[in-house]
Amino acid sequence: MPNSIKLIAVLGLTALLAACGGGNSEPEEFVVVDPEPISAEPTFTGKYK
Repeated sequence: MPNSIKLIAVLGLTALLAACGGGNSEPEEFVVVDPEPISAEPTFTGKYK
C-alpha cells in the first residue's frame, strides 16, 4: 500500500511540474495603440467668424 501512495504522489508531482513549467521562453509582445481624437482641435479663424 505505501508503494502505491508513493507512485501516485510522484505521478501527481510530475503532472504538476509539467502543467506549471515554463514551456514558453519567449517574452510576450504588447501592442499599444494611441486612440485618435474624437473631434478636431478648434482653430483661430478671426474674431467674429
